[in-house]
Amino acid sequence: MACKKMVQMVITIQGHKHIRKEWFIDFDGQHFQTFLADLTKEMRRLGVIITVVRNRDLIISINSYADLLNVVKISTSQNGQSSQCIGHIIGKSPNLNIMEDINSAIRRIAFAPETVAPADEFRKICHNCGCGC
Repeated sequence: MACKKMVQMVITIQGHKHIRKEWFIDFDGQHFQTFLADLTKEMRRLGVIITVVRNRDLIISINSYADLLNVVKISTSQNGQSSQCIGHIIGKSPNLNIMEDINSAIRRIAFAPETVAPADEFRKICHNCGCGC
């Protein structure tokens, strides 16, 4: 049996400024960090190596849940996905739960990248992240 090559994936968390309290997520807090650690551990068992980086140079104003989805981007060179925001990957969020949406996006990119619309497809999801979707 041949060993499957590990998929390298990067989660980038953009700089952000919270405009409305109801969309506040503490990306540096213990709850979110525990989520990332658990996700990283689980995905590693499935052949996906996740690295989390911060890009504090680009500041996104969070005035809605869609803006919150723009703060988190996922990329992997193995599946041809380069720096796509969560909103582009999953479309409309069913439950407005950022951790659930990140989990869903990671799995879609890792195991079903063909289900993600091409970056040049016209979709009105992003507001200010600059990814072009």
